[in-house]
Amino acid sequence: MKLTIFAATGGIGRQALEQALAAGHDVTAVVRNPNKLSGEAVRIVTADLAAADPAVLESAVAGADAVLSGLGPRSTSETGIASQGTRAIVQAMQATGARRIVVVSAAPISTVPSPARPKPPRHDPGDGFFMRHLFSHVAKTAFRKHYADLALMEDVLRDSGLDWTVVRPPRLTDKPLTGSYRVAYGQNLRGGWSVSRADVAQLMLRVLAQPETIKQAIGIAN
Repeated sequence: MKLTIFAATGGIGRQALEQALAAGHDVTAVVRNPNKLSGEAVRIVTADLAAADPAVLESAVAGADAVLSGLGPRSTSETGIASQGTRAIVQAMQATGARRIVVVSAAPISTVPSPARPKPPRHDPGDGFFMRHLFSHVAKTAFRKHYADLALMEDVLRDSGLDWTVVRPPRLTDKPLTGSYRVAYGQNLRGGWSVSRADVAQLMLRVLAQPETIKQAIGIAN
């Protein structure tokens, strides 16, 4: 399969890149700093999604069977990059005819307001008592701007006309790949406090062979 991976040097993007190469996929990696991928057997496209050249992004996704994105801010100064960068990716895909895209969001986003969903549900149906009444409020206060950006990113995907899948993990860890994580369509997982970046990357690759995941948000947790 011909894949294009955005943010391929990030925590999840790097895992997706390594797993995709190990599975024999033909990979194009889109990164800001190509020096971080020296020695990797991939086609490298250099692009800053905060100020992307549409022609560069179109060259990166043209002919791709699927696009994977682990895009997210590395600091508070990059707040907004998920929605901004995803909009640029979507436009490039629309221009070139690429259709399949899988992105990483976050577990609380189903309850975060956005322009297209100004009154989301108060609680995610998969959340237990503690998550609903304490942790989610703390997390949404601490990461308010980041979550608002991810909610807007999901709006962009829903309006894109593309074959999208959103993966919504809880707290991310650097633990090894297990392959034994739980998933749920359209909701979080009861008692799902964390998941490894490696497992999130594996799910992103797995759903490419699962047409039933198109236009779905999928909760994941160990």
